[in-house]
Amino acid sequence: MPPKITVRLHLERRGRAAKSVTVLDGLPRNREFREGLARELKKACGTGGSAGEEAVELQGDQRERLRELLSKKGWSVKG
Repeated sequence: MPPKITVRLHLERRGRAAKSVTVLDGLPRNREFREGLARELKKACGTGGSAGEEAVELQGDQRERLRELLSKKGWSVKG
């Protein structure tokens, strides 16, 4: 895992029947890492979500909460 991770947060609504998801991009390309992070963040935010091939998606607009959680890990957060 790189010492400094920069995560990009953005909200997506298209193709989801007007439901929004928060997408985390810029994560290391390590499936176990992304799955573990998705589990941790879903529990912390009290929401559902999934770990994809290149990103983690969480249901709803979780950007404010994620900025706080990821900054505590020492990661740089954009978006």
